[in-house]
Amino acid sequence: MPEGHTIHRIARDHQRWFAGQLVRVDSPQGRFASEAQLLDGGRLECVEAFGKHLFYQWNDLQVVHIHLGLYGKFRIHRLPAPAPRGAVRMRIVGTERAFDLNGPHRCERIDLQARHRLITRLGADPLRPDADWSAAAARIQRSKAEIGRLLLDQSIIAGLGNIYRAEILHHLRIHPQRLGRQVTAEETQQIWELARRWLQIGVKYNRIITVDAETVSKPLGRLRAGERLTIYKRPQCSHCHQPISNWLQAGRTIFACNHCQK
Repeated sequence: MPEGHTIHRIARDHQRWFAGQLVRVDSPQGRFASEAQLLDGGRLECVEAFGKHLFYQWNDLQVVHIHLGLYGKFRIHRLPAPAPRGAVRMRIVGTERAFDLNGPHRCERIDLQARHRLITRLGADPLRPDADWSAAAARIQRSKAEIGRLLLDQSIIAGLGNIYRAEILHHLRIHPQRLGRQVTAEETQQIWELARRWLQIGVKYNRIITVDAETVSKPLGRLRAGERLTIYKRPQCSHCHQPISNWLQAGRTIFACNHCQK
């Protein structure tokens, strides 16, 4: 499933390529046909990301909410756009580009009130300037749940996924099974600041990178896939070189070093 940096990158690009235009909207697959007909020819005002959710707002205050889930993906085309490929749920055509949306978990037309209700259920998004971390930090420090579970809870931190949680906890030497209430206030703040920094890097380079350029002695944009992470799916710890442990936590495989992460 795409993590928050991918969704914010999509929102940034689609805002630049389509916002302010009178767009054509179609549903080649047919499952979004009635909604597409209502939106077709309207002005797309803005595209916004919140956590793993995308919101496309039209000038008559209609909103399309998209959540990609595990299988959703966008394809961008220069005009003229080619024939739809596969089950295209929604196609939007602007003045110079078009995009196809295939296989999303959610693609629905909602109003502003429904958008507000959805956002209020989400936690702080590290990539949003209006994020309020204080409430989320307080929830972590009161919780009897394991910190590895809490970091996947979208009502606490919106946008973090399985890779980022493993990398953040490894970098800060926090074991995923430590309880939230055992994480100090300083460590909680470090989690937030590291999430913000790495997600911003993810938006810039359009991939997850959790190593420092100085460590690998090359620009971040030139890193190969095996050089971008420190623990996720790695056989040994990058710090102590001990074997990495992995197990299921909150339904996803977590990776940790039992030597470094106490």
